Amino acid sequence: MDFAWSPEQIELREQARQVAADAVERFGRHNDSWINGFSKDFAKEMAALGWIGLTWPTEFGGQGRPPVDRLIIGEELIAAGAPIAAMWFADRQMGPTLIAYGRDDQQAEFLPGMLSGDTTWCIGMSEPNAGSDLASLVTSARRDGDEWVINGQKIWTSFGDVADYIYLICRTSSDGPPHQGISEIIVPMDTPGIEVRPIKDMTTNQHFCEVFFTDVRVPLPNLVGVEGNAFKQTMRQLEHERGGIDRLVSNRALFQLACDRADTSDPRVRQEIARLESAYRIGRILVTREVLGQAPTGFSAATKCFCTEHEIEVAEFVARVYGADATVWNDVVHGLLYAPGYTIMGGTSNIMRNILGERVLGLPREPRA
Repeated sequence: MDFAWSPEQIELREQARQVAADAVERFGRHNDSWINGFSKDFAKEMAALGWIGLTWPTEFGGQGRPPVDRLIIGEELIAAGAPIAAMWFADRQMGPTLIAYGRDDQQAEFLPGMLSGDTTWCIGMSEPNAGSDLASLVTSARRDGDEWVINGQKIWTSFGDVADYIYLICRTSSDGPPHQGISEIIVPMDTPGIEVRPIKDMTTNQHFCEVFFTDVRVPLPNLVGVEGNAFKQTMRQLEHERGGIDRLVSNRALFQLACDRADTSDPRVRQEIARLESAYRIGRILVTREVLGQAPTGFSAATKCFCTEHEIEVAEFVARVYGADATVWNDVVHGLLYAPGYTIMGGTSNIMRNILGERVLGLPREPRA
């Protein structure tokens, strides 16, 4: 198999590298920048380049470019720490979901704002008692005339305090198995009855938020897809979320800093750098298979598991290289403290292994005692 990049792809990568470097110069470098680096201004610059909706079909306002082009651009932007968070969820997840499941009027209303970088979206999935097990969610939406009335709570909702819309996963029926009765509804964040409480973590980030819904009313047409049968839609969203380049290169910049600082006269250090670089390249192959649609259904769980655990190993290497300096607060240490989140966000590694074993490999469940 030929793993070489085409001349056009090499040129695109160089362009993306220059754009990323310029963005870091103006907006600063951000660890895990697709979730920590928030800039509406840069989102609009991305839109002007045509880099939002790059792979979306042209009839929906996208560029219709190959998925590998988005991988190249995303890799360079995230590896450098450019602030792409204001547009990333919409580009990665919400836009493709609306294209796949939304009605014509929904696509016409919401896609242009995503493509222009004007609207930021958050995702209302996890709840205090329904993290990786989304089928346990209880946030409800009941019909009342021509409106949905929403009550409940979401947690770990990134950008809940700055988003224009929340793409809400909720329960519209309690009948049948837990996976049934789940629906997806678009809710403007300025709707009365919504309360957002940012959560500050130990790195001082506060993009995670609690979102409370108290008799929040939105029109019935804000439902996306089939009422009560959206669990498959949500799982498709998670395929977009778990198998992307953002799960591999979030702390790539720290790795480069550590390589520059490391004592490479020590063969053990050289061996560790080689091992991490090899793992990075394996992860890129896994991600490439995902974006090209060559991976088995559900295999994004394995891709996320491998890539995010690699990021943890990178963080441990960086900490060893920096030694005592890794105890002094700066942007490098910020990235090291953030590292435990890599294997939690988007589903824990334990859950990913369960998905891989049960849904991909078809392994039997261990009988309970």
